[in-house]
This record gives sequence, structure tokens and C-alpha cells, in this order.
Amino acid sequence: MTPRARAVFITGFLLPATALYAVFVVMPVVQAFAFSLYRWRGISANRTFIGLENFRHLFADPIVWMALRHNLLLFLGTSVAILVLSLALAHAIGSDSRAARLLRSVYLFPQVISLVVVAILWMFILNPSFGILNAALKAVGLERWAIAWLGEKSTALASIGVAHVWHALGFYIMLFAAALRTIPPDVIEAATLDGATGLTRLRYVTLPMLWAVLRIALVYMAIGTMNIFSLVFLMTQGGPDRATEVMLTYLYEQAFKHSEFGYATALAVVNFVLVMALSGTILALFRHNPQEGKA
Repeated sequence: MTPRARAVFITGFLLPATALYAVFVVMPVVQAFAFSLYRWRGISANRTFIGLENFRHLFADPIVWMALRHNLLLFLGTSVAILVLSLALAHAIGSDSRAARLLRSVYLFPQVISLVVVAILWMFILNPSFGILNAALKAVGLERWAIAWLGEKSTALASIGVAHVWHALGFYIMLFAAALRTIPPDVIEAATLDGATGLTRLRYVTLPMLWAVLRIALVYMAIGTMNIFSLVFLMTQGGPDRATEVMLTYLYEQAFKHSEFGYATALAVVNFVLVMALSGTILALFRHNPQEGKA
């Protein structure tokens, strides 16, 4: 096959997928950037061009900064919890014990159910009147800890974070379990013979060899928490008193409650840029393994 024929052959396969991606991904993004420059009620074709006014309003809006802070807190808090738990459980399911076999059969369960079901389930668990959590606390004599978890400003965001971790954990267990299987057994054996066990082996052997997977996992976590919507909207709708407001719930409020589609689109554009910037920062920070080159 000549180079030209090869190029035509490859283009023929790539063109349909590229066209679909351009129509259903690239064009909506470009259109969103365009709509953010208008004042638009969303119910007619009439739009008023206002340039960057939506963005000036956005950066002066204190609720936007509050929502962004909540997104970042969810990212930092849930990422640490997910990394610790998923690495520990990925190690655990690698054994051949009965407990490990049981864990392998159930750890993906939260991933296969709808986010709507997850939200409703955790609303029942955290219900202050008949929830399982408060009932368990009362049963062990900790009545003072039995509070309205989703109704208190101090605990609502953390409660949503717990629900998010529970739902997302299975995917990262699977990701790290697959990555652990790629570590050659002789490397682990050599580290053990050298006296590296437990956290020492995790720090100097396991994590450096999982560095690329860890980087991708953090990017997924950043995308997931910066775009979190369903759990927050179904469990608290951003309350109480905006204590769980995130970027996308505020976007929803502006678009579908106040009919400010131009402003809501500007929020979407800013959120998109922030997600890309955060993902790029993570990729840059984790580009080089700090253990490389060390003696």
C-alpha cells in the first residue's frame, strides 16, 4: 500500500468519528462561549449582545466564589479519602482470603446504581428522624451526635462528600487493583528482602510504580468534583443557606429559576476553563516521579 493510499484509508476510518466529535462536542462548546456574551432569557431567539458583562458580573458575584470554594473543598477532601481507601482496598482484594473474595464481589455495587438512587439512599441514611446513622449513634449512647446531617451548615457539605466517596470508590479500587497487578512480583520480593514493608514499601516502591495511574486518577477526581451536580441537587439543592452550593447548582438556579441563560452559560464557560486548568495543573505537577533519579 502506497503512503497516499494508507493516508486515505486511515482518514476514511477517522473522519466519521471526528465529524461526530466536532458536531456533538466541539460545536456546543463554541456555541456556549458565544452565548456567554449575550443577555438571553432562554425562551426566545432574541438576544442582546453585552460583551464581557456576564463575566464581570460573575467575578463580582460572592456566591460564585462560595460555590467554587465548596467545589475545591470537595475535591481536596474526597480525593484524600478516595486515594487512601482505594489503595488500601485494592491491596486487600489482591489476597485469596474469604474476606477478599467477598469484597471483590461487592465493591463495584455503588458504581452500577444510578446517582439518583445513591442520593435517595444517603438521604435515608442521614435522615435525622429515622436514619440508620442516627439510630446507630443513639444505640451506642452518642445521642448528642445524632443531628440533622444535611440540615446543618457545618455538616451538610461533608455529608455530601461521604456520599460521593461511597459512590466513586469502586471505580478507583478497580483502577488501582489493575495497576497493582502490573508491578512485577520480583520487585516486591526484592523490596521485602531489603526490609521495605508496610508504609515504607508503599512510599518507595508501590507509589512510584503507580505514578502514572495516580496522576490520571487525580484528574478524574478533579473532573468529577468540579462537575458534581446530581448528588448536591437531589440531597440539598445547595442548602442549607447555600452551605452546599456548587458551581453547577448555581448555574442551574440562574438558568432555570431566574431565566438568566446568558449568565448561566458564562458560569458554564468559567467552570469549563477551571476544570481544564485544574486538570492541566495536576498533569504538570505529577509529570515527573519524585523518586526517579534518587539513589
